[in-house]
Amino acid sequence: MGRFILIDVVAALALSLFWYAWFVRYNRKRAGNVLQWVQAACLGKGHIGDLRWQASSSRLKATLHLSSRWFEDARLTIRLLPRPLPVQWALSRYRQQQETLTFEADMGFPPGFHLDVIRHRWSGRSGTQKSGAQKSGSKASGSKESARTRAWTISRPGPVILTTKEDWPVELNPVVNALASWRDKDFVGVRFNSTSPHFTATVALENLSDQKAASALLGLFRELAASSSAKQH
Repeated sequence: MGRFILIDVVAALALSLFWYAWFVRYNRKRAGNVLQWVQAACLGKGHIGDLRWQASSSRLKATLHLSSRWFEDARLTIRLLPRPLPVQWALSRYRQQQETLTFEADMGFPPGFHLDVIRHRWSGRSGTQKSGAQKSGSKASGSKESARTRAWTISRPGPVILTTKEDWPVELNPVVNALASWRDKDFVGVRFNSTSPHFTATVALENLSDQKAASALLGLFRELAASSSAKQH
């Protein structure tokens, strides 16, 4: 009996080690692909270095060296699901946690304001609604109403902004306009700050699928940096 228990323990340990090693490799490969896309999107004007893995290969920190007048001391943080640890992975799936890329940097022209854009998300729904068929009657007679389709009138509203500030600073208009023009980007958060780091943006990794997506994202970062300091240069 003890022999079978020992075999079960050894088998469970071997399976756990295999699971851990496999998903450490998976997470590192996934993060490596993202970094390759970001570096390729720099078009030779930037390179990534100083990679530091943390939290059982579920978080990667790196430095992005850019030859740009907009950004200085840029850093990247990739947060992945904790796949190597089965219990933590199951909890993160249950909580519907996202895998994200965070870009933070100082700017040559720091913004003169503080702004937090939280859960910058866009969604919409259109379609038709069918009413259920109703049936009533008796043994002698009966009637049946067929399903009907209701036509919907669809309108496209402008951006809706909820703010905690009563007075809207004029210098925020270019930043908000730049954000509103990128409806296909699902930002978890964007922050501008007059102190370091001046700019922080977090985006869902599912929006980074190739070099083209990374190029578009870096282009938006540059546009936001330019709009935030439009009156300072």
